Amino acid sequence: MLVASVAVFSNCARVPSPTAIAPGADKRVEADHGMVAASHPDAVAAGVEILRMGGNAVDAAVATGFALSVTDISQTGLGGGGALTFYEAKTRRVEHLLFYPRSGSDAAWGRGDTAATRPAGRAAAVPGMVAGLLESQTKYGKLTRAQVMAPAIRLARDGFIVSPLLARTIVSSRAKLMADTGAARRFFPNGAPLRPGERLVQPELAATLNAIASAGSDGFYKGAIAQRLADKVRAQGGYITAQDMSGYITAAERPLCAPWKGYTVISAPPPMGGVGVVEMLQLAEMSGLTTARGLTDSPDAVVKLADIMRIGNADAGRWRGDPFAQSVPARGTTSPGYARTRAALVGAAFTDSIKAGDPWVFDSVAAPNACASFNPYPAAQRTTGAGSGAHDDAAGEENTSYTSHMSVVDGDGNAVSATTTVGVLFGSGVYTDGFFLNSSASNFDARTRGPNRFANTTMAPTIVLENGAVRLVVGAAGSQYIQPAIVQVTLRMLAYGEDPGLALASPRIHTASNQREVEVEPGFAPTVYQALVARGYQPLSRVADISFGGVHAVFVRK
Repeated sequence: MLVASVAVFSNCARVPSPTAIAPGADKRVEADHGMVAASHPDAVAAGVEILRMGGNAVDAAVATGFALSVTDISQTGLGGGGALTFYEAKTRRVEHLLFYPRSGSDAAWGRGDTAATRPAGRAAAVPGMVAGLLESQTKYGKLTRAQVMAPAIRLARDGFIVSPLLARTIVSSRAKLMADTGAARRFFPNGAPLRPGERLVQPELAATLNAIASAGSDGFYKGAIAQRLADKVRAQGGYITAQDMSGYITAAERPLCAPWKGYTVISAPPPMGGVGVVEMLQLAEMSGLTTARGLTDSPDAVVKLADIMRIGNADAGRWRGDPFAQSVPARGTTSPGYARTRAALVGAAFTDSIKAGDPWVFDSVAAPNACASFNPYPAAQRTTGAGSGAHDDAAGEENTSYTSHMSVVDGDGNAVSATTTVGVLFGSGVYTDGFFLNSSASNFDARTRGPNRFANTTMAPTIVLENGAVRLVVGAAGSQYIQPAIVQVTLRMLAYGEDPGLALASPRIHTASNQREVEVEPGFAPTVYQALVARGYQPLSRVADISFGGVHAVFVRK
């Protein structure tokens, strides 16, 4: 849990902060007229600047996203992709835009390889970041493209101060960065890695951003930038062509939606990872976890949470894929009826692993009343073998990938939850025109790979509503830690009423469907460890770091 930032948005009187909360209190801020929460202060400042100019939540999110492509370059960027969920308060409308990296048209995308044999270019899929941010701003924003991109261009042209986190990721990725002369020149000037406090200036990236600001998506997906990208990827063993770049498409999807404790949870449909978040939250309610007194000092509650994680991870791990190419029963997996059948496993006889259930019978059930007005995710057409198939090493890198999330609320109550990534640190390592290409092609496995498909991810930008108003905008970085981190923070804030700053700074646990080990961050009571052992788990002490779910959230007071 490296960075856990929270912003508290109040649409009424300002409420004093608690006199003492856990470490990370400096990440907790309050405001009355809009809020941006993200992983880098200069990127947050970009979003706030846009709000002050009269932009709405989408304008601010797009500005923040482009700025993060400059300042959080090891974890996101123009060569990556993601997804954005937008809630419009006036119309009570939800829109979800998918712009994750996708495979191209070459039949070779259907072939598998392993991390050990995969050349750098083979890990890169066609990037969607630029297309997604620009399309979102065109559809839902109020300002011009030039206005929302100006802060990112300044940051690339004039530079920004290197943070301790960026400095650490540069050092840890030395071999990858030194393999490219352009990347080495920027991140290892004079042969030494950039240090915290030094300034990183990126003129090549500034030029690319200027081209996008001038020509829009065509400035990135067509012409010289696209051709250089394709040439470099193919020179390093990859499959992306200039035609794949010009043919990249985003996808407008219907959101996942489910009632929970009187709230309405809106999350990201496949190939994003909102299924895991929604199912785990429902399991928490049906198993009685939401009525516990908390987590940190509650042994029984933490044991239930570990069981819930194993169940949710088992289902999310199996029922995934590109819904435009495969049958994915996401509606059934997130339905209350299916959650009730799975809740029986919480506290049942302990086994070494949890098997995925069969949600197909629930996939065609009508959406709950609380979700009907949001045009929620539809039933899938079941096909033989849908969602089945063996895993292989091609999916392994998702377990070590990093990400960047932003949460935005404007003064009118509109909200954006958006998560973006380049995959593992600095993506594939392919560096062109000032940005890194993603490693998202590594997320395909035997059941999901093929030409012209979106890759899979655990990213889950989420919005929680109460009576039609936004209460929580939340998401996380951290690969397989993303969904459990979002669930734990949401439980603490909305089920247990913990102060938002304390909720994000508090320790977390993590476990998977096929293991007994439970990773435990420092801070839990000794009796928690004792209860986990009694249940059959094997607690592992885990020092908080970048991998444990960096959550960024905006909590809206009534």
